[in-house]
Formats: sequence, C-alpha cells, structure tokens
Amino acid sequence: MSISFFAKFIDDQSNTNRPEIEEQKPMKTDQYPDPAPVFPQIVVNAVSKLKNRLQEEYERTYPDLGDLVRIVLDEEEVKAWELAFPHLFLPDLVEEHISQLGLRPAEIRGDRVPPPGHFSTDQNHQLVPAYADC
Repeated sequence: MSISFFAKFIDDQSNTNRPEIEEQKPMKTDQYPDPAPVFPQIVVNAVSKLKNRLQEEYERTYPDLGDLVRIVLDEEEVKAWELAFPHLFLPDLVEEHISQLGLRPAEIRGDRVPPPGHFSTDQNHQLVPAYADC
C-alpha cells in the first residue's frame, strides 16, 4: 500500500480523539463606554451651539429684529426637539419661519436693490452679463 506524499498532511480527524480544549477567553478589544447615555448630551450641545450660530447669523441679517429672531429660534427649537434629529432640522425650520414673516434683509431694504451676483456693471452703469469661459 502506497501513501501519497500529501496524504500524510490531509487529516479529517474523524478517527482521533480531540484533546480537551482549555476555557476559551474572548479576545480583548478596546473597551468603549456605552454611547447611549452620552449621545443625548452630544445632541443637546450641538443644538445649543447651532442655535447660537443661527442667532448671530440672523441678527446680522436683521439687525433691528434681535428679539424677533430669538422668539423664532425658541419656537422652532421646540418643534425641532419633536423630530428624530433636531440639530438637522432646526436650520430649515427657522429659515421657513423667517421666510413666512416676509422680512427683508438689512442690505436690501429701502429703494436700492443690489444687482445679482452674476452680472457686472460697465462704465455706463449698464448691467452686462459676466463672461465665464467654461
């Protein structure tokens, strides 16, 4: 009976007794605390910072209406907290509320409306489309 060279290395272990396996210990990995208790605080902080940033932005746009901006932000923050991700919805809720009020930003109030950004003015004060080589 001839045994091939590879037959010595192939072993189905069906006829051998397996040695007793020592108690298996799970692999150690970096242990991070459970994020569940931390996440709500992160969202609270994010909404607070976002609200402050929105307030600064809208008060620059509407400098005489600081009290109104704060009221709108407070109302829309309450609505945002009713949604799954308040920090994602708050800017859109505030923008929609401000647009419903029909307010005009400080830089375009009055008689003079600046030309759109994609036009330039020539020496004759005529609006000329800006040239762009694309």
